[in-house]
Amino acid sequence: WRSFEVKTTVTVADHQGTTRIWLPLPDVDTGYQRSIDNAWSGNATSARIVSDVARGVRMLHAEFAASVREPTLVLVSRVQTRNRAVDWTRPAAVREDPALLRTCLAPTELMPVDGIVRKTALAATRGASGDLEKTRAIYRWVVANAHREPKVRGCGTGDIRTMLETDNLGGKCADLNAVFVGLCRAAGIPARDVYGVRLAPSSFGYRELGANPASLKGAQHCRAEVFLRQYGWVAMDPADVLKVMRQETKEWIKDPKHPIVAPVMKGLFGSWEGNWLAYNTAHDVRLPGGAGKASLPFLMYPQGENTSGRFDELSPDTFRYTISAREVAI
Repeated sequence: WRSFEVKTTVTVADHQGTTRIWLPLPDVDTGYQRSIDNAWSGNATSARIVSDVARGVRMLHAEFAASVREPTLVLVSRVQTRNRAVDWTRPAAVREDPALLRTCLAPTELMPVDGIVRKTALAATRGASGDLEKTRAIYRWVVANAHREPKVRGCGTGDIRTMLETDNLGGKCADLNAVFVGLCRAAGIPARDVYGVRLAPSSFGYRELGANPASLKGAQHCRAEVFLRQYGWVAMDPADVLKVMRQETKEWIKDPKHPIVAPVMKGLFGSWEGNWLAYNTAHDVRLPGGAGKASLPFLMYPQGENTSGRFDELSPDTFRYTISAREVAI
């Protein structure tokens, strides 16, 4: 296990009227992560942990009165993480809550499981039998047909129907892993996105698979999981395979068998590195107490609003937030 202290600091220069801020919390406790505790400070009028109960996601919500000249919120979260890898040589029947599995087969606002998504899933898994073989076929299909598009803002939105209908499968992690998750769901395999942030350099030896802990601006990353009947929840990350192919070298590598790509192609089917923190697995998230009624496709970035409207979470220099991490002893 590795222990991290993760610090998120938000300072709002535009203090028009009441200001509200929502920060994602490490809200996952599994075999690969222990979410220890959270502490916050600043000049908020009120601050508390709230939930979007329907989606099962918690967040820190702070509100600042109009009289607060420079709203400031600091969140310090402590977590423990470790590498995870499935042992493919030891299958065993695994039980899971049927209600959770139904949720992980259901459509979301941007991830339908019918129409072109279902059609694509059937084509990608043609000839495959069993959930493991079908998952492998979808993983390979995503790597072969999608690509990392560096020009996409943030991590993308995960609008997979539009991606498939326009035959434009370029995107970032929240797009590319959403395609993988959506195709798995459409093929009858429970799957989910896991939203988080990279915390440290990669010991895997790849620049693009790590982060600078002193400044985690832009280090948000979405991973994926599938539930296989004989293995339980299994780690997946085709988006990071595509990131290595596009950005690890000056050359855009298009062959997954290339010696630089082959280790991640194999390694990210069933494994994750523990230099990453998971926030949640929620789609279509609503911000409790927010003025806007529209839901977010996911909660992975700080969110804020005041009387001038919703802040741009993908612009940390204007929204003015920083995220950093340091390895500690817990």
